[in-house]
Amino acid sequence: MAIKYENEVTVRVICSRDELLNYLKKQGFKSGREFSLDDYYYIPSSLNIENLSTREILSKAIILRYIIDDGKIVQKITYKIKDIAENGDIISQRAINCDVQNIEDAKKIFEALDYTEIMNIKEEDIIYYKNKFELAIKFIKDSDILIEIETEPNTEWSTIENIKTIISKMNIPIEKDNYFIKKLKMN
Repeated sequence: MAIKYENEVTVRVICSRDELLNYLKKQGFKSGREFSLDDYYYIPSSLNIENLSTREILSKAIILRYIIDDGKIVQKITYKIKDIAENGDIISQRAINCDVQNIEDAKKIFEALDYTEIMNIKEEDIIYYKNKFELAIKFIKDSDILIEIETEPNTEWSTIENIKTIISKMNIPIEKDNYFIKKLKMN
């Protein structure tokens, strides 16, 4: 089992895939690795979600992940713990990951524990980089294009505020009023 401490900014792109990729190339970004994610979100069946915010619901979710990265299949269970400010900004987060051998068997275990699948999100990702600064471009199936940037210790993008400043200066066509977009489509 691995625990990963990280923080990230996620923004919604407001142009087409081709326009975004051309813009990034013109800005000197290079494309890197590509991978796909198939995430299944499960919550306890007893959870009354009617009066909960999206963030409150997701704080109870366990994610079953099926990842194809450079031809290699990775299957794991992920639980994210987030510290959220009063204004809704994510101050910090950590992810607890546990590899599994078969995602279908993991689904059966969670269903037997009375968990319910609330959504399945499929995405194709491309990492773009420039001077060690990485942007994860997320093409969410039947939904948005998002950009995710993770903080890196001991760099100019080591804090959320620094990332917000950097991405604003890049003039990438994004929504600039929300830096913590969720890729949510509940069943």
